[in-house]
Amino acid sequence: MTNWKQGATMVRHGGRDSQEPGQQASQRGVEYHQVQSDYLRQRELKRGAAGWVLLAGLGVAYVVSGDFAGWNFGLAQGGWGGLAIASLLVATMYTCMVFGLAELATAMPVAGAGYGFARRALGPFGGFATGTAILIEYAIAPAAIAVFIGGYVESLGLFGLTSGWPVYLACYLIFVGIHLWGVGEALKVMLAITVIAVVALVAFVVGMVPKFEFAHLFDIAPTDAFGASTFLPFGIAGVLAALVYGIWFFLAVEGVPLAAEEARDPKRDMPRGILGALAVLLVFAALMLFIGPGAAGASAMKSLDNPLPQAIRLAFGTDTWLAQFVNYVGLAGLVASFFSIIYAYSRMLFALSRAGYLPRRLSVTGRRKTPYLALIVPATIGFILASVTKNGALLINIAVFGATVSYVLMMVSHIVLRVREPGLDRPYRTPGGVVTTGVALVLASAAVVATFIVDPLAAAITAGVFVVALGYFWFYSRHHLVANAPEEEFAAIARAEAELAGD
Repeated sequence: MTNWKQGATMVRHGGRDSQEPGQQASQRGVEYHQVQSDYLRQRELKRGAAGWVLLAGLGVAYVVSGDFAGWNFGLAQGGWGGLAIASLLVATMYTCMVFGLAELATAMPVAGAGYGFARRALGPFGGFATGTAILIEYAIAPAAIAVFIGGYVESLGLFGLTSGWPVYLACYLIFVGIHLWGVGEALKVMLAITVIAVVALVAFVVGMVPKFEFAHLFDIAPTDAFGASTFLPFGIAGVLAALVYGIWFFLAVEGVPLAAEEARDPKRDMPRGILGALAVLLVFAALMLFIGPGAAGASAMKSLDNPLPQAIRLAFGTDTWLAQFVNYVGLAGLVASFFSIIYAYSRMLFALSRAGYLPRRLSVTGRRKTPYLALIVPATIGFILASVTKNGALLINIAVFGATVSYVLMMVSHIVLRVREPGLDRPYRTPGGVVTTGVALVLASAAVVATFIVDPLAAAITAGVFVVALGYFWFYSRHHLVANAPEEEFAAIARAEAELAGD
């Protein structure tokens, strides 16, 4: 089996689940509907649009805004030592997780990615729960980033704006419009913006290295918390609290497999793309963590909304061309992540809708093979959330909570499939197997707890969205699933093979 279409043919014509179009089947509390061939023709993505370089660029673009803002708030939670330990744990989690996802993405190269993996391992309910968690992450994160972009624009005095909503609206209109233009064009524009953002990060590092002093990392006074010291001013608990902010260095890199159906050769390019992106992100995470606080001081950086330009001004004692350069060009980092995560939410919504878990109309693609409603509907919701709340920190914590829940479920899926389906075709195999993804599972579970501790309101909002979504699944969508959808046919293949093996 080289792709899902070949497997689909095998199941429809050779397995026990074979049915004529329009018939229904019930299994384990869900009902499947066969659909006409034009259903999937109306829901096709543009294949072969991305090689591994564009995939790696997509992975970096998802995350690069986290290098420019957000991570520094972890200094206020754990001090430099607490954030350093938290970031090391988070880096370990993402490294182990990405190895597991690279394997799953080559075994099941579908647009649903995490939902598709969990669907095969954990059934329809587990698949939908995972897809919902991912969709929460990707639908809410752009709203948070739009708020940050609005703050940057206002602080720079651009266009004379004193309110953020015009910026939020412009961001969604412009970048959703580029995605509607076509995926190949969008990924190339995204790569160009990401390169500009990386140039700003390199300029920051080169300019700040001469100002680095080791003592600056530890200039936050120790508290009376348990285990507090110069290295851990907020004690042991500070490490757990800082985990949420360490995640900002890597949040959303796991979205690269969402491009599987549009990749040129997913079995070869997907591992190279996602692992290449992670390698770049690991380097920049380490550089930001050391160079910024080491030059400007951890105490000064712990509450800055615009940390990199402000760190330069603090380190040099005045405004400089470098601060202005990083300030203006750094806006590209926020734009890159905003732009790329729009892509991610549209593909997640597209996959869930195509399979019938969400209203099917949302997965229809236009003349240029882009899912236009899957792009526009979340954009509308995101614009409203950004305009009403104007609270980027709350929105990003909601996204982080959804992300960490999805990490737990995806790692469980990898372990279940390794144990239950050892013969599954895996063009790429995770180094260390289930031990590697087991480490990621433990750390992801700790991250869920940390997110709840740091922001109970964000966790409660996310839980409320989960309840509503799962209620929709239980009372409606589980009775209207599409048997022909790629992720569902992968599961059908597994059932057919299991039945044949048992004969």
